[in-house]
Amino acid sequence: MAAPKELFDVRNIGIMAHIDAGKTTTTERILYYTGRSYKIGEVHEGTAVMDWMEQEQERGITITSAATTCYWKDKKINIIDTPGHVDFTVEVERCLRVLDGVIAVFCAVGGVEPQSETVWRQADKYAIPRVAFVNKMDRVGADFSKCLNMITERLGANPVAIQIPVGKEAEFRGVIDLIEGKMLLFGEQSLGQEVEVVEVPGEYIERFTAARMMLLEKLADFDEEIMEKYLDDTTVSAPEIYSALRKATLALEVVPVLCGSAFKNKGVQPLLDSVVRYLPSPLDVKEIEGVGKNGEPVTRKTDPEDSFVGLVFKLMSDTFVENLAFMRVYSGRIGVGDKVFNPVKKKQEKIGKLLKLHANKREEVDEILAGDIGAIVGLKFTTTGDTLCRKGDHIILESMDFPDPVIGVAIEPKSKAEEKKLAETLGKIALEDPSFTITTNSDTGQTIISGMGELHLEIIVDRLLNEFKVAANVGTPQVAYKETIGRLCRGEGKFDQLTGAKGQYGHVIIEVEPADRGSGFAFENLVDEDTVPGEYLEFIRKGIEDSLDSGPLIGYPLTDLKVSLVGGSYHDEESTEMAFGISAAMAIRRAAADADPKLLEPVMSLEVVTPEEYVGDVISDLNSKRGKVVGVEAEKELQVLKAHVPLAEMFGYSTSLRSSTQGRATFTMQFLQYEVVPASKADKIIKKIRGI
Repeated sequence: MAAPKELFDVRNIGIMAHIDAGKTTTTERILYYTGRSYKIGEVHEGTAVMDWMEQEQERGITITSAATTCYWKDKKINIIDTPGHVDFTVEVERCLRVLDGVIAVFCAVGGVEPQSETVWRQADKYAIPRVAFVNKMDRVGADFSKCLNMITERLGANPVAIQIPVGKEAEFRGVIDLIEGKMLLFGEQSLGQEVEVVEVPGEYIERFTAARMMLLEKLADFDEEIMEKYLDDTTVSAPEIYSALRKATLALEVVPVLCGSAFKNKGVQPLLDSVVRYLPSPLDVKEIEGVGKNGEPVTRKTDPEDSFVGLVFKLMSDTFVENLAFMRVYSGRIGVGDKVFNPVKKKQEKIGKLLKLHANKREEVDEILAGDIGAIVGLKFTTTGDTLCRKGDHIILESMDFPDPVIGVAIEPKSKAEEKKLAETLGKIALEDPSFTITTNSDTGQTIISGMGELHLEIIVDRLLNEFKVAANVGTPQVAYKETIGRLCRGEGKFDQLTGAKGQYGHVIIEVEPADRGSGFAFENLVDEDTVPGEYLEFIRKGIEDSLDSGPLIGYPLTDLKVSLVGGSYHDEESTEMAFGISAAMAIRRAAADADPKLLEPVMSLEVVTPEEYVGDVISDLNSKRGKVVGVEAEKELQVLKAHVPLAEMFGYSTSLRSSTQGRATFTMQFLQYEVVPASKADKIIKKIRGI
């Protein structure tokens, strides 16, 4: 099919949800109904097109975001299927950065689950319009109204039902379209491809009328014409509702909600219609803003004729080509053979090959235009979050923030011959995944790989051993601790050295004090130019910042402190930038050591869903793990426990939870914040790490 001529006909969307809500199954149905796939792939059989990694097929979950392009009613839809597991939140973050709209999938039984909240907040951060799809309406316990209430209460959103389900649980047959006033039934024999449109049956008229009035009532708040007709009791036509709903969705005022069962092939075509009707095209998105060479704001229009600018949002190692860089083109066009400039790395790149992607299949193209998503093969200097622009231009788009890893394992090659291969492979994976880091322990010389959770590291180790065929030994997971200080303290550093003909002199007096948890590091200058000239301040700050990598207790990074420069001295002749940097490092080390240093540990937000009879066992188990239960809610015959628990106590929790609840409880966990480790526990940890 020919590509659409107008940008208005393009949709860049993501599919996001909590793990197991049915994102990938929904995407598979979309590909089937749009003609992109000839047969439906199933996650549970390991045949889903979008879950193409071996590790995804084994576990039945999405790990890496996969991109594809399909067409629906002459509109081109670029889709990214994102992971739902909390360990892969970064994948969602970097995809949302470049998408214009989102389908949020919710399980009709579970409703708004913890990871749905996380991804919803990420979409809020980037102000992305959404449509919601309540999936699994055929499951026991499915409840459409409950999901709508949870979207309002837990997410603070304004959901507007544009459909209601026909039948529930095993009796779920189809949906009633509240806008057109028709019932849609999906042919069982045709895998849902044949949609039968019939009049609303008599027994549903009352429900349909009440739900349609509710829809008009909500839209009347955002559209004066609908308000007038609603108050006058005049009929509102379907095109008027579509137009008002699109405006309100783009303005982030409402979220249209549909329902269905992707696995049973029901409700996917109306979802596609809604993507096309309500989610933005690249032309509906405001101009992209960046920063010019001198820090001035620069904007670019979504126009193929404007000068080129694009953002690389993901890198991927590939067995056939050196690496793939996924890119969203915001303005202009990029063609094979073009020379482009990377203003972040200050390097020029040559475009050797451009691809359009369909999961792990690809087709070569000559150019990619504004508003589109594609991939570049073989960039040498560019990494995730970098901007590419026209040669001679200088514009940097806002990059992405990635959270610090909270868990690490030691890894070493099985033989000297494997050493180089291991280092190269880890480097490749770190390039792909900004939430994965590699460090070397200065005391033991061990290589430590760190990530966002046990599953994250398990997948990386799996890829190392099976995909990249590296022979390595892997240790047990270790928590990524941090250090902070407990009280205000002063430190002094003086560097006075004669080297050759010219001396080196720097003298710094600082005060350190504890700061709010999660605030990181702040620096303040409280001296005048006569004490320490302004030209040295940046080097003093850098000297302090570089020293925060290793705290006084056991060498973990120092955080959550404020440093003030309160004194010092300099020589006109002999003071140097380097001398002030060294003296600042000496001062911070002395001050931190005397400031009652404390150990910080990552604390996780835990949600356990368990049958009522096991609540006592679960709570006593959490208490033994230094957990703090912060709430218990009843949800039908189940209880939902919310708790804050140190990550150090949570290794192997899935096994202990299964055994104490006969396998009937489930849990989800995500990083909450760093907190001070109790003194008695901290002593044991410090002794263990020091090997005492």
